[in-house]
Amino acid sequence: MRTIDNINDLNKSDFLSIFGNVFEKTESVALKAFELKPFKDFDDIIAKMLNIYEGYEKGKILEILNSHPELAVAKKLTSESKSEQASAKLNECSDEEYEEFKKLNIEYKKKFGFPFIIAVKGKNKNEILNNFKKRIQNDLNSEFIEAKNQVKKIASFRLKDILSN
Repeated sequence: MRTIDNINDLNKSDFLSIFGNVFEKTESVALKAFELKPFKDFDDIIAKMLNIYEGYEKGKILEILNSHPELAVAKKLTSESKSEQASAKLNECSDEEYEEFKKLNIEYKKKFGFPFIIAVKGKNKNEILNNFKKRIQNDLNSEFIEAKNQVKKIASFRLKDILSN
């Protein structure tokens, strides 16, 4: 069980190894958070990391969005993404579901310039697919805001998982 003292005592390397992928393939959030130690409690870590992300300019947010894998079809997944997608059974798609995800991923990326992002924890593949079909109808600004918010949800889930272990 982690304690706030354990986390505050971590060196930079260990801190990054634990928190470096809270935001998909984006260690910079964890690096900036490390510089804000000591943390008062777990909520303080979460708030500081989310605030760092919120403070990034649009170009950096787009970079983070584009670091996320496509759903159900990506081959090289981080361990976190692999676990999250498996929990929603996205690794068990039928051929038809796989083809639909593949088609939607291509259309979505072409329209918005970044992959479809959704916090899959607690959702099943049908909910995700229905959400995908609905959100692909959005305009660019609305979808950018939604994708940015989904990244925050994913990061919050990941942080809570890390801090509860």
